[in-house]
Formats: sequence, C-alpha cells, structure tokens
Amino acid sequence: MRSLLNFLLRIHFLLLFILIEIFSIALLVNNNNFHRAKFVNITREFAGNFYSKINNLKKYMTLSEENDRLAKENTRLLNILESTYKSDELFFRSINDTILNQRYRYTSARIVNNSIDRKHNFLTLNKGRLQGLKPEMAVVANESIVGIVKGVSDNYSTVISLLNTDLKVSAKIKKNGYYGSLGWDGRKYTFAILKDIPLHVNIQKGDTIITSGYSSIYPEGILIGYIDDFHEKSGSFYEIKVKLSTNFKNLSHVNVIGNLMQNEILTLEEETQNND
Repeated sequence: MRSLLNFLLRIHFLLLFILIEIFSIALLVNNNNFHRAKFVNITREFAGNFYSKINNLKKYMTLSEENDRLAKENTRLLNILESTYKSDELFFRSINDTILNQRYRYTSARIVNNSIDRKHNFLTLNKGRLQGLKPEMAVVANESIVGIVKGVSDNYSTVISLLNTDLKVSAKIKKNGYYGSLGWDGRKYTFAILKDIPLHVNIQKGDTIITSGYSSIYPEGILIGYIDDFHEKSGSFYEIKVKLSTNFKNLSHVNVIGNLMQNEILTLEEETQNND
C-alpha cells in the first residue's frame, strides 16, 4: 500500500496534467459545434472498428452455425431467382413500387454490435457513408422490420432499433388496412405495442401486422409481427400487443432500404405545411 502511495505521489503532476487535458477537451467539444461533430465522427469510427473486431471473434466461434444459416439463405434466394428473373443488380438492387410510385434501393450489411437490454437500443453496421448509407434509411432482416439508420461515419452506421422507446413506426393490420402507431414499451424484446386502432375494427389473435407505407422511410408491407393480445384503452381504441417477427437476439445480417424519392416527398410535405 505504501509503495502505491509513493508511486502516486511521484506521478501526481502527470495525473493532474491528464485530468486538466481531459477537462479542456470536454469543454471544447461541448461548446463548439465543429469540434463536437468531428469528435462524434471519430468516436463512431473508433467504436465501429472495435465492435467489428469483437464481432469477427464471435463469428469465428460460431462459424459452423453461420455457414448453415448462409446455406439456407442461398437456397431461398436461388428459388426466388429461378421463379422470377436474373438481374445484374444482385448486390445492390433497385425495386420499383408502381402502386406508391416510389423506387427503393436495397443493400446488405453486417451487424457488428447490437443491444436489446436497454430502454434505448442501437445496432452498429459495417457500412457507412462511403457505401451509400445515410440517415433515415430503413433496416430489415429476413423481410422483417429492424430499425432506422440514425447516424453514419465513412465506413460504419448506427441504427436506432425497434427496441427503442423513442422509435415509433406507422403500422397497419394487413387484413383490413386499419393503421396506428407501433412502438416498444421497454419490456420484453419479443413484443411491441400497437395503438390508435378503433374499437369497431374486427381484430383477432394471430392477425398479421405490417408497415403501412405512410412514411418516406419504410415501404408498405414489411412484416412486423402478429397480434398476441389486445384490450380496450382510453374508451375508444385498442391497445394491441404484437409478437415481433424479428428475433433481435439472433441478428447477424440486415438489408438497408433507401427510398430514392425520399427527398422529394419530404420537401413537398414541408412546403405544404409551411403554406398551411
């Protein structure tokens, strides 16, 4: 103990200098927008690299299981290709939605970090600005909802998970088209809550819940889950418990969806609100 105290006494000037430096940097970052932005980008890139290393180690430890999953996925994709057509955009493909007059762009990414045990959960992907990702892009896995891109660095991006109490998604009942707001209540990672469905609507346990398409982010028809339970709320609406189709505890790869008409839609909506 005495040796430790003597050692600390010998280097106390160095320790004081380090503390002052940290305090100075904190003041600079908190009071300067330019330096704050640079600091956020640097930390995001560093965190992405760190999580990537950890994730690579985890992947190596579960290589056999991952190979089995990829084999099944390849079989599914081959069956789809055989029944439709061959395309030169397999790795970065575009899909026209003639009903909504929107064009969506899809690209794959790998998850390098994921959390499910907090109130505000996020994922980190191994692609960023240089690979075409940007904020407000939709993220799905196995054709089911995962979240929305929140921030990007050159080679990594963070995704606000559906398991985040701040995220709300426009969702509807597939069989009748009635829509409401779906969000996570911060409890079990396997369930979310759908609100604003009127009491006169005919619903049953097992009914399919999908994205409504009433936003510039998610296309219509992305699977969210199935009705597990429901009860009356506030006298006029149901509160519906939805069993999520996405297993957030077993995610490794995702698809990121970009709406090429997004800026046009947002600009038009903003102009309409300003003129109202």
